Amino acid sequence: MTSPLLELPGAVAPPEGSPDPGVAWHHGDPLGEQRAAEHAAAVVDRSHRALLAVPGEDRLSWLHTITSQHLLALGEGEHTEALVLDLRGHVEHHAVVSHLHETVWLDTDPGRAQGLLAYLNSMVFWSKVAPRDATSELAVLSLLGPLADEVIARAGEQGGFARTVAGRRELLVPRGALTTAWRALVSAGAAPAGTWAYEAIRVATLRPRLGIDTDERTIPHEVGWIGPAVHLNKGCYRGQETVARVSNLGRPPRRMVLLHLASPETLPSTGDPVHAGERLVGRVGTVAIHYELGPIALALLKHSVHPDTPLLAGHTAAQVDPDSVPPDTGEPPGRAALRRLRS
Repeated sequence: MTSPLLELPGAVAPPEGSPDPGVAWHHGDPLGEQRAAEHAAAVVDRSHRALLAVPGEDRLSWLHTITSQHLLALGEGEHTEALVLDLRGHVEHHAVVSHLHETVWLDTDPGRAQGLLAYLNSMVFWSKVAPRDATSELAVLSLLGPLADEVIARAGEQGGFARTVAGRRELLVPRGALTTAWRALVSAGAAPAGTWAYEAIRVATLRPRLGIDTDERTIPHEVGWIGPAVHLNKGCYRGQETVARVSNLGRPPRRMVLLHLASPETLPSTGDPVHAGERLVGRVGTVAIHYELGPIALALLKHSVHPDTPLLAGHTAAQVDPDSVPPDTGEPPGRAALRRLRS
């Protein structure tokens, strides 16, 4: 569906083929919007996100058994992330999980709700749950920046609810109140921003996106989802054997890193190969133009690729950001990059 916020003055629609259809790409100053998102507060329309609702008395125990996350003790008003894996441990679905009003809400990328809903329905059996598509009920607005909390405090929750997931502040508002909520947040001090700004900041802080930074072979360890979306101390679920084996006995075959691209004129595309000389060593994920870092991209590279290796991403020269390489200490990927961006 197309957001009504695209009709507001200054909103620019995304280019054809964008993974974020129906919402504003930017509001006239994409780099300035990133500065606001880093140093003050910005609001991004992410109402194209798909939402599912899972009410019923078995909602937490049922979802606990079929996802990668420990959900048994997820309290009212608490939020987390979860994955659905296939039998070999490859990532099939990713969702942000919110437990509110005796319902678990799952939101995922546009175009992925029906696949996730079909899987959920196939697993109901005798459980007392009733999964449904709730995209028409609620819409997501993301607040970025150090002043996000102040903006929400001034604007209020606009009939919805606020949440924090992986350090991100968001409002889930009734879809019919989307325009009113947006205007309240802007009046409270948030700069209007588009998905260009959101994606550039996401890339710079090494947060993966399903189907763009992952492929059909991706396991959670490769993209930093152990911890945020995968709990290592819970019972059996589909794909757990792979998770446990890699965690206990080895390392993932690939790792997600940040690439600095040599030229904004010949940017690669998602899915393009990454070569080290003649050797194929990975694939390109999200590509973005960052207000400080310039052209950047996420990439899945073979674990054996040394960070100093000159690379070719598509037809563009590229270099791995050393701060993006997961350290042996177990520090989550992206933390060093986030510190550097904020220093």
